[in-house]
Amino acid sequence: MRHDKTMTPKLRAYSVHLLTATGAVFAMLAMLAAVEEAWSLMFLWLVVAFAVDGVDGPLARKFHVGTHARKIDGELLDLIIDYLTYVFIPAFALFSSDLLAGWTGWTVIILITFASVIYFADTRMKNPDNTFAGFPACWNMVALVIFAVEPPMGVILLISVALTVAMFTPLKFVHPVRTRRWRALTLPAALVWTVLAGWAAWADFDEHAVISFGLIVTSLYLVLAGPLQQLFPERRPAPARIR
Repeated sequence: MRHDKTMTPKLRAYSVHLLTATGAVFAMLAMLAAVEEAWSLMFLWLVVAFAVDGVDGPLARKFHVGTHARKIDGELLDLIIDYLTYVFIPAFALFSSDLLAGWTGWTVIILITFASVIYFADTRMKNPDNTFAGFPACWNMVALVIFAVEPPMGVILLISVALTVAMFTPLKFVHPVRTRRWRALTLPAALVWTVLAGWAAWADFDEHAVISFGLIVTSLYLVLAGPLQQLFPERRPAPARIR
């Protein structure tokens, strides 16, 4: 039987959109768990959504979704799901848990949700070198580490305020897949973080100290890699002299 190969690129491209859209389902499952204060289950669903978000981008570029699946705006689809899984649900978890109390909880949830929606709508959030301009509102990662480590309330407030301010600064933050510089280290760090995060959530945040230490180290690297690249610019070879 003869196959119509002209449909293959389109089907593959739309399949990537469908994969991205599963993030909305994982967001709903995470929210349902959060309402029941089943924090471990909530973070497990968020880790699954984080993993999907990590693979759908490379697949979208590989199968040229902008060319073969133009009826769906992949970037808009991705942003909608990212706001739910990166911002809205983690902020709800921080507010509803016993990690923050009184005015601190209200301050954190208002700062995170208000500042992040503005950041997501900023057309300048990506730099030409595929780094993020300012902290990319990865509150899902921040919240998970906070749940795993359980720092004092004042520290949580300080971290939240500092990262909120960092969203609107010239500081660069690396994309684990797309930022070329140091990718050989950044991508494994992101993969290790994902595994450790899933482990911590699976263990109901009663994980071994080594897991907590690993989460802290990989998180610090992912946060500081971009500013360090700015502090130590990449040396470019001098142009060849024409004789």
